[in-house]
Amino acid sequence: MKSRRAGLLLILALAVAGSKAVFGRPPEARPRVVLLTLDQMIHQVSAEYIIRGIKLANETQADAVLLEMDTPGGFNNSMRAIIQAIFDSHVPVITYVAPSGASAASAGFFILLAGDAAVMAPGTTSGAAHPVVIGGVQIGKTMEEKIENDAASYIRSIADKRARNSKLAEEGVRQSRSFTEKEALDGHLIDAIASTPQDVLAQLDGRTVKRVNDTSLTLHLVAAVLDPHVMTRRERLFSWIADPNIAFLLGALGVACLYLEFTHPGMIAPGVVGAVALVLALYAFNLLPINALGVLLILLAIGLFILEAYVTSHGALAAGGVAAMVIGALILVESPWPEARIRLSTALGVTLPLAAIIVILMRLALAAQRKKAVTGMEGMLGALGRAQTDLDPEGKVMVRGEIWDARAKTKILKGTDVGVREIDGLTLVVEPRPDSC
Repeated sequence: MKSRRAGLLLILALAVAGSKAVFGRPPEARPRVVLLTLDQMIHQVSAEYIIRGIKLANETQADAVLLEMDTPGGFNNSMRAIIQAIFDSHVPVITYVAPSGASAASAGFFILLAGDAAVMAPGTTSGAAHPVVIGGVQIGKTMEEKIENDAASYIRSIADKRARNSKLAEEGVRQSRSFTEKEALDGHLIDAIASTPQDVLAQLDGRTVKRVNDTSLTLHLVAAVLDPHVMTRRERLFSWIADPNIAFLLGALGVACLYLEFTHPGMIAPGVVGAVALVLALYAFNLLPINALGVLLILLAIGLFILEAYVTSHGALAAGGVAAMVIGALILVESPWPEARIRLSTALGVTLPLAAIIVILMRLALAAQRKKAVTGMEGMLGALGRAQTDLDPEGKVMVRGEIWDARAKTKILKGTDVGVREIDGLTLVVEPRPDSC
């Protein structure tokens, strides 16, 4: 009996071993690669997302991080924070420009070269990493050279740490060169060309990469499982708000709603919506390179819209305001990348309704202020009545079917038609109507 049980156990053990030999490693032993996606500008929000993803990969002891990029570039501080997170990571980080048609320009070029392994998909480009001074500030030739030299030395340092072509990388900064995937591979800027994430892992499996601490690491990525790490709802919201077109739309909505609240006090809802929209817009503009001239043009446009309601200009002031706001919107976000600027369609789509709202509401408010009151004590001014007694100088008058105490500067006989000139407390100051004299 015991020998039979031992035989069965041996058969089961051989069957399990055979299944492992046939089908490979069990699912729980397969390598895990955390997939991060950078498909927007490099700013504070996107940097926080990538840093958090790399940290998670280290905490969960993933086998690698795959950072898929399609970015026009971004801010220097955010770029350096991402690169530092890559350098500090115990888990190797693979940078990957994809899909076909994508680009890792400017700051994205630095991040691409910072990866433990760098890969590009067919039909992609990277480079054009010359530093750009944002904000419309003239800093002078000497300062420009200092900034360029700093960027050049930084990318040389990155390339040297990863054993890449530092001379060619520097050309991407100083000469704003862009490289196709083939040029980058031939120039030893990247390690492979791959069409899909799975192809990336297959080509890099078994490859030894140089780490920043001068050690080497062999990648084991065969049959790896991709574990996508997505943005949180808060990150998605703030990343969406950081789009210059959305930020401009929120700013215009905030101004319109607050303007509506100020011209029609007590509505509450427009004030709340306007305040929230304006705060969100200011948060987004804090992340973006804002041109001061663009801000001044937008403020000028709002002033011209308000003047249009006061002055009869036959639309000239409103037209000038529209032109100023459209131009201001187009130059508001100063960036060398079209994707990071406000589109003309957005500028027109926001400016025309905002101009109409401001002009119409202002004219309605002015008309309401100029309109003569017809109710309350103010509505009695100019009202007509008749003396019920002699006024010498005081007496009684009937105005709008009511008997009032009245006073006159000259004697008025009973039955004389009078008009209300002033109101003194509950006493009407009246005078005889000219046609009653």
